[in-house]
Amino acid sequence: MDLLHISQNIRSVRLSQGMTVEQLAAKSGFSKGFISQVENFRVTPSLNSLNKIADALGLRIADLFQTDSPSPEYSFGRIDEGEELLRDDNLRYGIRYFALAYRQIGRLMNPFIVEYTPSSEERSFMMHDTEEFFLLLEGEIEYRLMDEHTCRLMHAGDTLYMKANLPHRVSLAKDCLFAKALIVYSQTP
Repeated sequence: MDLLHISQNIRSVRLSQGMTVEQLAAKSGFSKGFISQVENFRVTPSLNSLNKIADALGLRIADLFQTDSPSPEYSFGRIDEGEELLRDDNLRYGIRYFALAYRQIGRLMNPFIVEYTPSSEERSFMMHDTEEFFLLLEGEIEYRLMDEHTCRLMHAGDTLYMKANLPHRVSLAKDCLFAKALIVYSQTP
């Protein structure tokens, strides 16, 4: 699934609901310019932004990834065959996302492989209205919850299950050059 298709889905759903760009902007908490840039594929929204836009449209984020082709009842895959979600800030924050179940339409879980590399910038805290399971597959990371002072050093094999409406962020541990995690978050119907 490419972001061009997601942008087209956002516009299509907005228009089918008789909603203006201004109305979607107000409902989602973004500016009119940002929504226009998303719909015209001039900016790459974060997963958090896509989730807010989907909520404003009364959708699950998974619905934005929907295609016209039918979803199979099952989907085998490999960890290295995930569809990369290209974002403008990938390099800036040293984070790459790979969707593992992107062929499944209407799914209730979203599994991702996330790769972390060194970055000069630290990402801000994020929140989403889901539950999230995090499994560190490789490397060491610092997982911050709620504020700068609640930090856990995680090693390969460590897990975290949480309500993702808690402010959180991940960064590489000191002296670690690469980390890889499996993240699965729920979608509410």
